[in-house]
Amino acid sequence: MRPILLQGHTRPLTQIKYNAEGDLLFSAAKDKSCNVWFSINGERLGTYEGHNGAIWSVDPSYDSKHLLTGSGDYSSIYWDLETGKILEKIECDSPVRSVGFSYSAKEFFLATDQIGNKDAEILLFDSRDRDQMMNTKPWQSIVMPRSHPKLTVVIWGPQSQILITGHDNGDLNLFNPKTQDRVTHSTGYHDNRINDLQTGRDGLLLISACKDQTARLWDPFSLDLLKTYKTDRPVNSAAICPNKDHVIIGGGQEAQDVTTTAGKVGKFEAKFYHMVFEEEFARVKGHFGPINSIAIHPDGKSYSSGGEEGYVRMHYFDQNYLEFDFEQ
Repeated sequence: MRPILLQGHTRPLTQIKYNAEGDLLFSAAKDKSCNVWFSINGERLGTYEGHNGAIWSVDPSYDSKHLLTGSGDYSSIYWDLETGKILEKIECDSPVRSVGFSYSAKEFFLATDQIGNKDAEILLFDSRDRDQMMNTKPWQSIVMPRSHPKLTVVIWGPQSQILITGHDNGDLNLFNPKTQDRVTHSTGYHDNRINDLQTGRDGLLLISACKDQTARLWDPFSLDLLKTYKTDRPVNSAAICPNKDHVIIGGGQEAQDVTTTAGKVGKFEAKFYHMVFEEEFARVKGHFGPINSIAIHPDGKSYSSGGEEGYVRMHYFDQNYLEFDFEQ
């Protein structure tokens, strides 16, 4: 499994994501840029330039017509995906930590950080109403009071009917975006910061990646815990394979300690686990720092990882992996 090395960022990767068809891969980083690549060969198609701070989150719409980015410069940009033109720049009162289009792309959310006297918020916009974006007047706002655990990541749940939030104490919550009500709350399973949340391609499973050295599989409708994948390192990202009963986990030693540790000791490999049996069966090396984000191609035949060293590694699976059958 020879990787394609994508070199287009000068600072750590924060998030990578495929579009729905899987022909494009988007990479966001702390160098204020978001790149788009052909997933078939790693050719860089272009760069979305317009932010003045680290880009924390990126999401293409399901129809691949628009792109959202959220940045530490207190703004989110709504892009024309094909041309790279800025359609709207949404100014916020604090850094934008997470962004996401609904399945229909008619709605999207921005999740902002708690900073100073400003509470964290989840702002919901109708993408058909440009006035909402132009004047930062969302049709709904879910406030996260500072008495609540700090918000770290937000994604849409099944059928975009709910919002799933992860927090720095390990809590998970489900919110109804229309009523602002918290539908379900899960606590005590993770005991540290949740770094990443992803659903499977059909939306029927949820996986969380946590600093407590575990990734966990959940029922996204009830937040019932299904499986736990234990590692020996903080987990920064985890993804569910669409065509196999596998999950891929990435992480590694804390970024501030990387310069004092060899790659072998830092444990920067991507790890493969059987979804049902919770057993690790493979590792893929290559990064020279922690893996910050993992994304699996919609067809399940390849995956990509973005690292602290600024590189994206795109891996196409060999045929023997695609034919591999786990024996218990």
